[in-house]
Amino acid sequence: MKLITFKGWFLSTILKIGGMLFIKSMKKANWSRMTMTESLIFFGSGPVGRATLEALINAGFDIEAVITKPKPEHHRGDMPVLDFAQAKNLTIFTPKNEAELEDLFKTPRFKSSVGAVVDYGLMISTLIINSFELGIVNSHFSLLPRWRGADPITFAIESGETETGVSLMLIDPKLDEGQLLAQEKLTLQPDVTGPKLTDKLVNLSNKLLVEKLPLYIEGKIKPYPQPKLEPSYSRRLTKQDGVVDWNKPADQIEREVRAYLGWPKSWAKIFGSDVILTKVRVAESENDGDLVMKTGEGWLEIQELIAPSGRKISGADFLRGYKK
Repeated sequence: MKLITFKGWFLSTILKIGGMLFIKSMKKANWSRMTMTESLIFFGSGPVGRATLEALINAGFDIEAVITKPKPEHHRGDMPVLDFAQAKNLTIFTPKNEAELEDLFKTPRFKSSVGAVVDYGLMISTLIINSFELGIVNSHFSLLPRWRGADPITFAIESGETETGVSLMLIDPKLDEGQLLAQEKLTLQPDVTGPKLTDKLVNLSNKLLVEKLPLYIEGKIKPYPQPKLEPSYSRRLTKQDGVVDWNKPADQIEREVRAYLGWPKSWAKIFGSDVILTKVRVAESENDGDLVMKTGEGWLEIQELIAPSGRKISGADFLRGYKK
């Protein structure tokens, strides 16, 4: 954000009178900054990062530069942050790996005192963290120290948590162990899916960043340690995680179907056909529903699935069309 002409004139005039008088007048007027906030460097690549960057810009943050993953050769899909930053004519850097990323910070290049990282994808080294006077703020989608790691949203659902939330944290070289700036809780509804929870947490994260980041820059929020609780850890999922294991209890499979709805999805073979489960419920017995499957513990009704044809259909319709 740029200063208006009057403020620029006012600043230069006061500075001529004397530095001490300027400081006193600023305090008297309660102006901690002439702009809403200092500029910041944004690190992000994926769709959550794009939503965060857009929220920061809409709130008036000055984005000095965007650091994001480059578009791979022959890649035909979207690059959410890269595409958005280009559309906004922002300054962009696209290091291919951690070494190239660190090279950006080996010589003074940026003036921002703080960075923000959301949904980036490359490890950020100590050298980079230390190049920012106020560090780098990360919005992590769990109530740390619960579900440190790459996929806290999925693991919160599949583990049966009743609440999760967002933690604003100063990153450090250890895995999500940095000091906190703020936390806010969110109740998990029993039918929430991975995509729906992601949307809720993105909105909560954006609200916290817009509210708390300026206060941190102004020195009105002090970092504090994470609660001394037993930490839990998530990991990045693979497609193999989505293969339904019918030996698991029905309630576990039900949570996994909801958690994996976006990725990696829940794959199964039923009546010899490959399908993707999209909606299930724990059944009381094999007769409690149309398409009911036996599990390692209990019964599971498949209410909705994606058939081999690619169409989303009900369990009852699948029975009529595919049972041999």
